[in-house]
Amino acid sequence: MSNLAVLPIIIPLIAGIILAFFPKKLALVRTLTKVFIIGNLAVAGFSAWHVFNHGSIILETGDWAAPYGIIIVADQLSVLLVLTTNIMAAACAFYAPYSLPDRKERYYFYTFFFFLITGVSGAFLTGDIFNLFVFFEVLLMASYALIVLGGDKVQLRESVKYVFINLFSSMLFVTAVGFLYGTVGTVNMAQIAQRVQEVDQQGILTAIGILLFFVFAVKAALFPLYYWMPKSYAVPNPVISALFGALLTKVGIYSIIRVFSLIFIHRIDLTHEVFIWIAGLSMIFGVIGALSTNNIKLIIAYNIIPAIGFILWGIGVFNQEAVSGAIYYLIHDMIIKASLFLLVGTIAYAAGTSDLRKFSGLIHYYPFLGWLLFVSGFVLAGIPPFSGFIGKLLLLKGSLADEKVAVVIIALLSSLLILYSIMKIFIRGFWGEKDDTFEPKPVKGRTAPVVALLALSVFLGIGAEFIYPSVESISRYLLDPANYINAVLEG
Repeated sequence: MSNLAVLPIIIPLIAGIILAFFPKKLALVRTLTKVFIIGNLAVAGFSAWHVFNHGSIILETGDWAAPYGIIIVADQLSVLLVLTTNIMAAACAFYAPYSLPDRKERYYFYTFFFFLITGVSGAFLTGDIFNLFVFFEVLLMASYALIVLGGDKVQLRESVKYVFINLFSSMLFVTAVGFLYGTVGTVNMAQIAQRVQEVDQQGILTAIGILLFFVFAVKAALFPLYYWMPKSYAVPNPVISALFGALLTKVGIYSIIRVFSLIFIHRIDLTHEVFIWIAGLSMIFGVIGALSTNNIKLIIAYNIIPAIGFILWGIGVFNQEAVSGAIYYLIHDMIIKASLFLLVGTIAYAAGTSDLRKFSGLIHYYPFLGWLLFVSGFVLAGIPPFSGFIGKLLLLKGSLADEKVAVVIIALLSSLLILYSIMKIFIRGFWGEKDDTFEPKPVKGRTAPVVALLALSVFLGIGAEFIYPSVESISRYLLDPANYINAVLEG
C-alpha cells in the first residue's frame, strides 16, 4: 500500500515520456492524455480516501528507513492538494484541444503538461526538503517550455523575465538548503523539525528561515515580489494560464505552510506577525493591479495575488479556525482560478480580443458565458453561500478571536474590490447594444470544463458540511508538528 503514495508522481511522468514519441499523432495523443489523466485522478482520489480513513502513507524508497532514504509522505494536506491538482488538470486536458492550435499541440504540449503535473505532485508529496527543490525544478522546466509554446513575440519577452526570476530564486533555494543541512545535518523534513529544537544556533536558523520564506514568496507571488507574475501568466494560451494560475503559486504557498508549521516554529511571534502584514499588502496591491487594467486575462492574473494573501493571512494568525480557513481557501482558489482562466480565455476567443475596451454586448450572443462569469465573480469574491465565503468566514473568525482587526478590514475591502474587478468584465463586456456585424464563434466544447470546475467550486460552498470536517482535521494535524514527525520517523 505504501507504493500508492508515489503513483501520482510516476503516472504523469510515464505519460509524459510515452506521449513524447507521438507528437504528430494528435488523435492518439489526445485520447491517451484523457486516459492517463483520468487514471491519475482515480489514483489520487483513492489515495485521499485511504489517507483520511486510515492515516498517512509513508513510502521509504529503496527500503531505506527514514531519515536515511528518500521519503514520500502522503498525509491529509498533500493528498488533498494532489487530488485538487488532478481535478484541475483533467479539466485542462479536455479544454486543450479546443484552445490550442494543432501546431502548438504538436510542440510536445501534452508531454510538458504531464511533466508539470509530475513536478507539482512531487512537491506536495515529498518529505525531503532537497527533493522539494528538485520537484520545483521539474515543474519550472516544464513551465519554461509551456510559456514559450508557439514562439509568439510577447511570450518570448515575458518568458525571459519569468525564467531569470525563477532561476535566481532557485539558486537561493539550494543555497538555503545547503546552509540548513550544514546546521542540522539532515534534509529529511521530519528530522529537521526535531533537530531545530535541539541545536543551539537559533540565529542561523532564523536567517535560513527568512531566506526560505523569500524563495517561497517569490514563487507564490507575494508582495512585493509579485511583479514578474501577472503578465507572465496572462500571455500564454488560456489552458497554460490556467495551469500556471491554479498550480505554480500554490506550490509556493504550500511550501510556506509546510515549512513554517513544521520546521521554523521557534520564533512564531515574529515570523507569523510578518506574514499577516505581507498578506494584507498582497491583498491591497493585488486588487489595485486588477482594477488598473482593461485586459481581462490580466484582471484574473492580478487576482491571484490577493488570493495568496488570504491564504498567508490564515497561516499568520495560526489558530485552528484560521488555518482551516487557509486550507479551505487554498482548495477553493485552485479550482476557481483554473475555471476563470479558461472562462476568460473563451471570452477573449469569442470576442476576438482580450481588451475590454474593444468589445461589448456579448450577452446577446453568449448569454451562458455571461452568466458563468457572473456566478464566478460571486464565487471568487466570497459571496455567501459559495466556497470563497466559507474560507473567508473561517479566516475572519480566527482573526477576530486573535484580535487581528486591521487585516480583517483590509480583507473585507479587498473582497468587494475583487468582486468589482470581475463585474467590470461582465458589465462592460456583456452589457451593451447588439452589434449586427458581429459573427459569433462556436464555444460549446470550451464551456464544459468551465462548468465542471465551477460546479465543484459551488459544491465546496453549499456542501461545506461534508468538506469542513476533513479540512478541520488537516488544521489540527498542522498545528501539532509531532503528528508529522511521528508518522515519518516512527512509522
